[in-house]
Amino acid sequence: MADQQALDEAPPVDGGEAAAKTAHVVFTPSGKRGDFAVGTPILQAARSLGVDLDSVCGGRGICGRCQVVPGFGEYAKFKVKSQPDHVSAVNKVEERYRDKRGLKEGRRLGCSAQILGDLVVDVPPDSQVHRQVVRKRAEARAIEIDPVVKLHYVEVEEPDMHNPSGDLERLEEALEAQWGITVDRADLPVLQSLQKALRDGDWKVTAAVRNGHKLVYAWPGFHERIYGCAVDVGSTTMSVHLTDLQTGEVISSVGAMNPQIRFGEDLMSRVSYVMMNPGGDKEMTAAVHETLGFLIMQATTEVGIEPTDVLELVLVGNPIMHHLMLGIDPTELGWAPFALATNEALRVWASQIGLEGKVNPGARAYFLPCVAGHVGADAAAVVLSEAPQLADKVTLIVDVGTNAEIVLGNKERLLACSSPTGPALEGAQISSGQRAANGAIERVRIDPETLEPRFKVIGADLWSDEDGFAEAARRTGVTGICGSGIIEVLAEMYLAGVIDEDGVIDGAMAAKSPRIVADGRTFSYVLSAADGDNPEIRVTQADVRAIQLAKAALYAGAQLLVDKFGRAPERVVLAGAFGSHIDPKYAMILGLVPDCDLERVQSVGNAAGTGARIALLNRGARDEIRRTVRAIEKIETAVEPRFQEHFVGAMAFPHKTAPFPKLREAVALPARKTADRAGGGDGEEGGRRRRRRRG
Repeated sequence: MADQQALDEAPPVDGGEAAAKTAHVVFTPSGKRGDFAVGTPILQAARSLGVDLDSVCGGRGICGRCQVVPGFGEYAKFKVKSQPDHVSAVNKVEERYRDKRGLKEGRRLGCSAQILGDLVVDVPPDSQVHRQVVRKRAEARAIEIDPVVKLHYVEVEEPDMHNPSGDLERLEEALEAQWGITVDRADLPVLQSLQKALRDGDWKVTAAVRNGHKLVYAWPGFHERIYGCAVDVGSTTMSVHLTDLQTGEVISSVGAMNPQIRFGEDLMSRVSYVMMNPGGDKEMTAAVHETLGFLIMQATTEVGIEPTDVLELVLVGNPIMHHLMLGIDPTELGWAPFALATNEALRVWASQIGLEGKVNPGARAYFLPCVAGHVGADAAAVVLSEAPQLADKVTLIVDVGTNAEIVLGNKERLLACSSPTGPALEGAQISSGQRAANGAIERVRIDPETLEPRFKVIGADLWSDEDGFAEAARRTGVTGICGSGIIEVLAEMYLAGVIDEDGVIDGAMAAKSPRIVADGRTFSYVLSAADGDNPEIRVTQADVRAIQLAKAALYAGAQLLVDKFGRAPERVVLAGAFGSHIDPKYAMILGLVPDCDLERVQSVGNAAGTGARIALLNRGARDEIRRTVRAIEKIETAVEPRFQEHFVGAMAFPHKTAPFPKLREAVALPARKTADRAGGGDGEEGGRRRRRRRG
């Protein structure tokens, strides 16, 4: 076995009588304990007890991962008296590491510090192999770090005429001897670069091993970091989160518009493009592969790491994005019974999805399983992130997008469905709608007495009625209204009486405010007047109707699951890039989801991306979500007769018949208006009814 410098440079321990002595050692917080010969390195003792203490360099004092904190004093609980002289003095290895890398006061390197007497040793969280990444939300479970790929520094015997074995075989022997790892498979890229790595590293290399038995890559000398990418392939946007596989830290997040938008705004229009254009699926696959490669290169370049440092990817997306990313024709998802090519999780070479040269040649891409039909791997990732299957409370999760994916349940049972909400909730199909970008109105408040609005735009911190707004907004402009803005303005218009529960803009309010303007046979609300280069931004009757149709589809899908489950949700989670910006109160006022205590309605951001990150950092999570997905009951809204019934009722704000008692406890909703409206009478009411039937 290779020479261990840490042991060589430690203070000598007397032989004979001293060697026969043992010391009782207790590790916290695990509580594991044992008796060890005096002179045993703390790292060696920890390994023999199965204590969760990290190391990449194998005890050579290079990586600094095995830092521990010896405790001193009387520990009645453990019946141990731990004294400063029960651990060896700081040696040259530790001094060198401290001078070069820094070592916190009181900490020692477990590979260098030796046990000289009874001792209590604390292993801090950042020194644990399976350390946890604590998420900010109190109810969110921590991510335990246990990636599929891990690093191991080894010293390999040089070849000679008396031992003519191959370089790979000697590397495998070194891994077995120094780490107890039995490698039974090696990727071709390893063989293509191994000999040079060994010689450049003076027969010292850092090996990347997958799942404890497969050799993936080798770097010359000591290599400290490896990375992975959690990828969310949305129908509108794509995001890549470059993550340190050993600390769990996201070191770079980048995103871009999905280039497939040029083939169709929504998912079904892209399927139609494939149907009408032979080879259209290959065009879209090539486009999304190119963008993914660009994003990964952007992320690695930003933080200055080499593509070879990226060894693992986890990808999630809806079923059509999932198929197109894999180069699978999505045509069968265009009509009933919406058959997937496969529901199962998939692992492919990263080079098979267009990433050759963008990541390590041995990198793999792992696709989470799809649930069924139009409930995809992104929904599975949201479930992994929010863990309703572990909770007592009935949780409703809505991943809001052009096709909403909805999950309801708890540890007893999970149900899922998809609902075709369309792009209106994201600002598309809205007269002044736009993507969430600088200049887009994202927050709105309307004075119920004067009907005057105030708003905030992305890129400026001030409200429109605050001093300095005009100057701040000059940099961004006031260019349109995004999804969260359209939700808030409609809810505020409803609370102020500008629109009634049926979604009709009340023309009689024009007498109260010049913001209400005639617009053909209907009326519009002017949110922001034209000013210089800034266009007029108004909310039209058609805009209201587009949101009604989208939110009714969303509510109907959720309520259908509530019917099937038999219990109302006790917690509501709004996920997705759009869901992360929705104010839960306004979502409930419009009736996007069934009634729930407002304090238990929350936006959680890109939960699909978080789920992908969990699967990237924890290999056990992959098995967990595969089991969970198999148990989810899929409800197909297209064949459920009550879906249409729920849809019709949900066209009203917040609902035509559902009382929403919990919402009413928190918000004073306006009284229902009569059918008689200024400028309308029977003719206006009749026109409104005809328009509703066409919608």
